[in-house]
Amino acid sequence: MFFLPYKDDNPTRSFPAVNWLLILANLWVFFTWQFPLGPKEQMAYFSNFGFIPATFFGQFFYPSFDGIVWEWYSVVTSMFSHGGIAHLLGNLLFLYLYGDNMEDAMGKFRYLLFYLGCGLLAALAQAFLNPGSQIPMVGASGAISGVIGGYLLLYPKANIRVFYWIFILIGTVMVPAYLVLGIWLVEQVLLFPESMKNAGGVAIAAHLGGFAGGFLLTPLFKKSGVKLFQGGHSRAFSRHPKRMR
Repeated sequence: MFFLPYKDDNPTRSFPAVNWLLILANLWVFFTWQFPLGPKEQMAYFSNFGFIPATFFGQFFYPSFDGIVWEWYSVVTSMFSHGGIAHLLGNLLFLYLYGDNMEDAMGKFRYLLFYLGCGLLAALAQAFLNPGSQIPMVGASGAISGVIGGYLLLYPKANIRVFYWIFILIGTVMVPAYLVLGIWLVEQVLLFPESMKNAGGVAIAAHLGGFAGGFLLTPLFKKSGVKLFQGGHSRAFSRHPKRMR
């Protein structure tokens, strides 16, 4: 079985310039700086530009101006670094799918602050649960989890077009966001205990921390006229969606 959300029915009123800049920045960092590196150089890159909880908390015990600046800098650089092409493209699909509406709801500057803030909260969530970890954390998924949390709060009934492949059945169907994103959230919660037992792997705590951050920050960052819990613009569970009157 295979399921892939790739489009929503949620219109935007302005071009999502910041969201596209975030997408392009992630692509630029990966293909310009990471992709040409060999395995040993990749490890050196992650050690320098990934977020490492142990060294981040070390700044408070052995403070120096350069060390403090670098550790906070690594929070940002880690958001734009990825472990591979699949990691990169999977994250950017979700950012493309949900970020344009969040930018529309917040405005460009506030959306950028929101995105970076969710990424910071995601990194801190992972770090506080394992403060002695020396393993670099990279990826935009913490910040994008915040985008998902905000989208779920603002547009729970927006319909997401999902491609499905179930044995011999292939097609697309419109599924409400509260189901698509709700299933994603349940998966993260179920995977969380096992993720804490593994030294590496997916930083599920960062996903949950970013999601919680997005859920809490969205009411503060959205424009005053934007309502929570908005409805959809097409008929749910339809294979051939029609606009609702």
